[in-house]
Amino acid sequence: MGSIILCSSSWTNHGISAQHKALTVSGYFYKILRQGMSNISFQTIDWDSIVKTEHIGETGTSFWQTLQLDGLRVRIVEYSTGYLADHWCQKGHIVHCLEGDFISELENGDEFSLSKGMTYIVSDNLSSHRSVSKSGVKLLIIDGDFLK
Repeated sequence: MGSIILCSSSWTNHGISAQHKALTVSGYFYKILRQGMSNISFQTIDWDSIVKTEHIGETGTSFWQTLQLDGLRVRIVEYSTGYLADHWCQKGHIVHCLEGDFISELENGDEFSLSKGMTYIVSDNLSSHRSVSKSGVKLLIIDGDFLK
């Protein structure tokens, strides 16, 4: 079985040395991540060359730059000041905050504040969530078949 090593320099902000710590995900979880995924050959992404598409929220606007592969979608998403999503989403995501901060609201009333360097992960149909951004935010969002 393979392993996936996740390491982030932002962990130093939380008292964890990036030089000495890594999260190893192996075994069963590795199989889940590989399920339904296509073989994707090595490639780089020049985000400056990917067109931004506009998506109007209940309030504010989001701009998406999207790379769509077989079974995998990778996006840079920017929410404007005062953004509130226009729907409750049940899709699974890995959401990493690149700049700014936002709140992920759950339909049950729970709220999670995320800021630069923080990430949340959820699988399809395990929550109804939506994003709120008071001052704007830039996110890396990954979703696809592996989160079903």
